[in-house]
Amino acid sequence: MRLSFILLFLALTAASCSKFAKVQKSNDYEYKLRMAEKYYVAKKYHFASQLYSELFPLLKGQPQFEDLFYKYAYCSYYLKDWMNAESLFKQFVEVFPNSPRAEEMEYMRSYTYFRQSPKAELDQTNTQKTIGLMQTFINTHPESPRVKEATEIIDKCRRKMEEKAQKSAGLYYNMGHFRAAAIAYTSLMNDFPDSEQSEDYKFQIIKSYYQFATNSIEDKKPARYEQVVTECNDFVDRFPDSKLRKEVENYLNLSKNNLKATSNEQAKTPN
Repeated sequence: MRLSFILLFLALTAASCSKFAKVQKSNDYEYKLRMAEKYYVAKKYHFASQLYSELFPLLKGQPQFEDLFYKYAYCSYYLKDWMNAESLFKQFVEVFPNSPRAEEMEYMRSYTYFRQSPKAELDQTNTQKTIGLMQTFINTHPESPRVKEATEIIDKCRRKMEEKAQKSAGLYYNMGHFRAAAIAYTSLMNDFPDSEQSEDYKFQIIKSYYQFATNSIEDKKPARYEQVVTECNDFVDRFPDSKLRKEVENYLNLSKNNLKATSNEQAKTPN
């Protein structure tokens, strides 16, 4: 039964390819265009794309060219050929800036970058590109019905960028690079000021600077414990009702005690 199904599938595939080969060999461009439309409607984008590609230079400047261009771009998109789709969407807007479809194509160009945005652990170049292009789209078309979705996509991308930065900062801390961790968490707060995790980031800054001070040579400790005191006071000012306040006050007291101990040791040391 299974073998019969496979043989039937192969026979149908061969027949389909044979029919397509005949279409390709035809010199009747109108016929080719009609067949490309049929393949497109049937979602056979691989066949449609090949025919549109052949007709592309031949129909340039003709009345059918805009519709051909539009569907050719979408063929690449549906085939998940993101780079080619992005290029075609961009070119469409450049060639037909006044087309009723130009706004859609501008949006789709941005969306292809979003489709290429990888997991947070990986390089986020496409994520950054998505944010930039979507924001440009919103600024250019503030009344577009696509603005809501564009805004949601920007938010998703920013959360991914934040997640990547958060993991990098945590990695610095776990590797014992405490100063680098403190700087990374500070950048997180600056880059994502509206983050729901701002308290946690500030607390991680305190922990990182405290570990940095504790592991420093003696003559560097006073200035570094002072940094911890400053960060603790800033935390209390920013987040007076935080659940982390007791832990922050503990780091504050530890740092002050270490400063006193250091000061006493220096006082005992003869000049």
